[in-house]
Amino acid sequence: MIYLIGSIVLTSYLTLAFKACEKFNVAIFPAIVFNYITCVITGSIVNGAFPINAGVVDTAWFRWACLMGVLFISIFNLIGITAQKNGVAVASVATKLSLIIPVVLSVYLYNETVTGWKLVGVVLALFAVVLTCFPANNIRQTEHKKNKLNSIAYLIPLILFLGSGLLDALINHVQINYVNNENNNAYLISGFFSAAIIGLLILLTQYISKKRRFEWKQLFAGVIIGVPNYFSIWCLIHFLKQSPWETSASIPMNNMGIVLFSTLAAAILFKEKLSLVNKMGVLLAAVAILLIAFGNSW
Repeated sequence: MIYLIGSIVLTSYLTLAFKACEKFNVAIFPAIVFNYITCVITGSIVNGAFPINAGVVDTAWFRWACLMGVLFISIFNLIGITAQKNGVAVASVATKLSLIIPVVLSVYLYNETVTGWKLVGVVLALFAVVLTCFPANNIRQTEHKKNKLNSIAYLIPLILFLGSGLLDALINHVQINYVNNENNNAYLISGFFSAAIIGLLILLTQYISKKRRFEWKQLFAGVIIGVPNYFSIWCLIHFLKQSPWETSASIPMNNMGIVLFSTLAAAILFKEKLSLVNKMGVLLAAVAILLIAFGNSW
């Protein structure tokens, strides 16, 4: 249970940290890149050494780690693009609704069951995410005027939805089939290293071409985001490995906990006002968590 709490709190911290970046006018992409570099350094310290070598490259899990890195950097940037073109609410809903993908895949790949009250909990979880992330009327009107959506813009949230769900499913698949206590840190560091290399190449190109200017606050933001980011994934993998529930319950539990905690934290720290619909979503999320966790025992 401590790993579940760690995953929820640390992942929620990341969302709040990115909101703080916006408040202090810190460019998100450089912060993301420096965050992944920090993750590699943090993981290497935890591991006792930088684990990537010729032997690691030949392992079965290394290619999955590289794919995870590609998804890391892509999804973070898709969230930013979706927020700009379609609105922050759409980005939030697309990301959190993606929990349905690993749930469906767990039923198909691992013969897990989602029936009875547990099925009701999964369905309620989807409604809870939509209600919790639903913007107030004035925000929706502003975003509608601000965003003239074209056909490509409509596809971006769909791509984000699929990417986020596939990332959760990938992490779960690898921890089931490849990850153990000996290679856990090496796997994580390899994934973050892949994301860092891709992001750094793009960022250096932007700096050299003067399309972007380096600022020390970008590096500082990357560091304070990167350390919790590493341990958020570390906790998630340990939770999935030791969870008393099946994947079809564990991932919704984790995602709903993040929605619940981050929403309440944002309301307290950033004075974000919750509408009646948002409050209904938070309550529904709590009910969904109970049904998913304990529904099969009723």
